[in-house]
Amino acid sequence: MRSASEILSIFNQALDNHPFDRQPQSLYEPVRYVLAMGGKRIRPVLLLMAYDLYHDDVETIMPAALGIETYHNYTLLHDDVMDRADMRRGRPTVHKVWNENAAILSGDAMLVLAYQFMCQVGERHLSPVLHLFTETALEIGEGQQYDLEFERRMDVSEDEYIEMIRLKTSVLLACALKLGAILADAPEVDANHLYRFGENLGLAFQLQDDLLDVYGDASTFGKNIGGDILEGKKTFMLINALRLASAEQREILAGWLARPLASAAQQGLKVDSRYCSAAEKIAAVTEIYDKIGVRQMTERRIADYFEAAFRSLDAVALPADSKQALHDFAAGLLKRER
Repeated sequence: MRSASEILSIFNQALDNHPFDRQPQSLYEPVRYVLAMGGKRIRPVLLLMAYDLYHDDVETIMPAALGIETYHNYTLLHDDVMDRADMRRGRPTVHKVWNENAAILSGDAMLVLAYQFMCQVGERHLSPVLHLFTETALEIGEGQQYDLEFERRMDVSEDEYIEMIRLKTSVLLACALKLGAILADAPEVDANHLYRFGENLGLAFQLQDDLLDVYGDASTFGKNIGGDILEGKKTFMLINALRLASAEQREILAGWLARPLASAAQQGLKVDSRYCSAAEKIAAVTEIYDKIGVRQMTERRIADYFEAAFRSLDAVALPADSKQALHDFAAGLLKRER
C-alpha cells in the first residue's frame, strides 16, 4: 500500500490537471481559487487509501476523489459566507476577494461539479456511490442547521453537540473511506468497519479543531485564534465549561460571552465599560477554561475517539501491514497543529 504522501501527490497532480475551464470564467475563477488554497486533502486521500487497500490502480477512481474534495470545499465556501470568516488556510476567503454573491454562486457550481465527478465512477458502482454520497450531503446540511440553531441556545448538551459534529464533519470522512471500499468491491463488513473508522476519526478531528481554535498557534492554524469564543459557538469546551463551572464562574463566563465587542474607535477612547476588545474576551474565557480543566477533558475525549477509530481499522479483515499506511496517516492527524 502506498503512503499518504504518495497518494496525496497523485491526487494533487490530478487536481492540477483539471482545468475547470467552463464559461463564464468569472464563475469558475473562485472555484479554482478555493481549490488552489491547498489544505491536507484528507477526504480524497482517505478515499484513495481505502481503495488502495484492495487495488493499486487508484488513478482509475480519481473522479470520485476529485468529487469529494470539490464537495468539501463547496461546504467551506458557503460556511465562510455564513460565518463572515475573513481567512481560510491563511488566505482571504472567496467572499472577501470577490463578494458574497460570487461565493454563493460559485459554491453552487462546485456542488454540481462534485456530482458530475461522482457520476463518472461507472455504471456498476453508480447507484451505491450516489446513494451514500447523497445521504452524506443531506446529513452535512442537517449538521450545519443544528450548528446555526445552537448559536441561539445556552442549553446545548454534550450529546447534542457530538451528534452535530458527527453530521457536519465526521460523516464526510466516513463517506470517503466507504466510497473507496465500494469502488474496490471490498466486502460489505470491511466497508462498514472503514466507515466507523472515519466516523470516529472525524469526531476526534473536529474536537481537535475546537481545541486549536482556543489553544493553537495562529501562525500555523490558518485561522484567527479565539474565533469560536467571539462568535459564542457552542463547542465541546464551552458546553462542559458551563456544565462544570461553579455558580460564580458560570455567571462570569456568561457575562463575558454576552459583552459586545468595541469598535477600534471605542477601544481608543474607552468610552463605555460595557464593551471589550476581542483579545480581552478571548483571554477571559480561556482563563475560565484553564481553571475548570476543559482543555484536558477535551484532550482525553480526542484520545478516546482515536482509539475507537483504530479498533475499527484493526477489525478490517486484511493483514496489519497492508493497513499500516492508513494507520500512520490517521495517527499523524492526532499530532496536527492546524
